[in-house]
Amino acid sequence: MAKTVVVLGARNLGGAVIDHFLELGWNAAGVARSEDTLERVRQRGALALDADAADAASLSDALTTARAEFGSLDAVVNAVTAARPITSGPFGGGPLAAADLEAFRGWTVAVAEQAFVFLSVGAAALAQSEGGALVQITGGSSRRAMPGRGLWAAGAFAARALVQAAAQELRQDGIHAALLIVDATIESPKTEAFTRETPRDALGDMAQIAAAVSFLVQQESRALTHELMVTPAGERWVP
Repeated sequence: MAKTVVVLGARNLGGAVIDHFLELGWNAAGVARSEDTLERVRQRGALALDADAADAASLSDALTTARAEFGSLDAVVNAVTAARPITSGPFGGGPLAAADLEAFRGWTVAVAEQAFVFLSVGAAALAQSEGGALVQITGGSSRRAMPGRGLWAAGAFAARALVQAAAQELRQDGIHAALLIVDATIESPKTEAFTRETPRDALGDMAQIAAAVSFLVQQESRALTHELMVTPAGERWVP
């Protein structure tokens, strides 16, 4: 029986992850809310799941549907951009002295909450399969905060801490929880407008990042990686 991966956030990077696993011969499903993204998932040849990846009941139903459709569930990948700033303030939340609770809830709480839902619901679903992999994708903000982006970094730090806890808690159950840090801007239609002058070797490549996801998902139990960082050669690498 072919293995099955469910990808949360299936438009740009998530779509590349779906493509990669389909090429490997896996079954694939994509979780999204917009009909445009769901249609793109169908065009890729994957199962489109209309669900809210930040809502536990909705996500649980989606994973149950994927298992029922394919007869298996072996990996869940979180490629969601979870920040939900309510206002049109500065990217990342802005300076702490100027930010308010509304910005904090949008840039920090939303990110941490969605990572928690992914790990909690994903772990419960994989437990029914007696194992599998959970891969949380995040950015360099999970390693360091930058001026004006402390709120966003706080959410990413929280996601990293949750993955670290999950990795330790779930190992004995045969569930491999891992964090994939992409320490760069990813080249995609979403970022095209502000990366036109950026050298390509300074931008993350979606196909190569998808390959890193599959590396984590397909690791054997005697050599597990719980945190992996990828940095393009043209981007500054910080130890």
